Amino acid sequence: MRARRIRYARLATERPNRASRALDRLPPLAIAALMNREDRRAVAAVGRVRRQIAAAVELIVAALRRGGRLVFVGAGTSGRLGVLEAAECPPTFGTPPRLVQAIMAGGRGAVFRAREGAEDDARAAARAVRRRVRAGDVVVGVSASGVTPFVRGALAAARRRGARTVLVACAPAAPARGSRARLVIAPAPGPEVLAGSTRLKAGTATKLVLNTLTTASMARLGRVWGNRMVDVVPRSAKLRARAQALVAELGGVPRARARRLLAASGGRVRLAVVMARTGLGRAAAARALARAGGSLRAVLAPARHAP
Repeated sequence: MRARRIRYARLATERPNRASRALDRLPPLAIAALMNREDRRAVAAVGRVRRQIAAAVELIVAALRRGGRLVFVGAGTSGRLGVLEAAECPPTFGTPPRLVQAIMAGGRGAVFRAREGAEDDARAAARAVRRRVRAGDVVVGVSASGVTPFVRGALAAARRRGARTVLVACAPAAPARGSRARLVIAPAPGPEVLAGSTRLKAGTATKLVLNTLTTASMARLGRVWGNRMVDVVPRSAKLRARAQALVAELGGVPRARARRLLAASGGRVRLAVVMARTGLGRAAAARALARAGGSLRAVLAPARHAP
């Protein structure tokens, strides 16, 4: 779909919000209260599409288990949210950088400085997908309006390459008109407090959806134990302290022993916990994890005192 054919005025994301008609005349406290009330609509909207989110998680988990990757594609605020989600996965879940990626309209520079015209370039999106996406991947297009040409071009190219496709949008009517996505997640948070500024409620709803997609997928893949980040990468003082505490708590060993095990495991919390709970050396513990598909719970389920 070319940009000149899109009737933007009809999009839900462009409509003015009656509750904020006097925004420029409100005192700060009233603006804060108004925005807080409207933000709650974003949370509720995401709750109404939880079944679609769950279906997308199943799609992502199945693809990653078969060796596929997860790729977020977007422009503007939506694209930056995809970049943020991809960037947070390695330190949070210990994933290799190539497992969860992001394609941003306008390239890396557009992450820090707006290049609004880049969102209309569907051909650039197709080129980026041809370079980065392969059969078996999952491509998640992120578009508040649901009609961004860059995102639609990316999804169409992804389908041609044999990738599974998902669209996250905040204008439920728009995706129904040719989104090119196998699955659509379309929360409806309503018009923005500042008309058309989709960094607000649409951005909040989008971030909630993307957070759930990655967190639920990684939990299903065994990169979480209970509600703990057992694949955290300890590359800062805070994260080293967190990793040591996790090994001590989950491994049932004193903090000093946890530090030694963490060092012996090469900083891999999951591996250090297995070593602590089973008494195995690094190589044997790594083999046990591999046999269990990397799932810490599968390795430790037979062990006594497992939480």
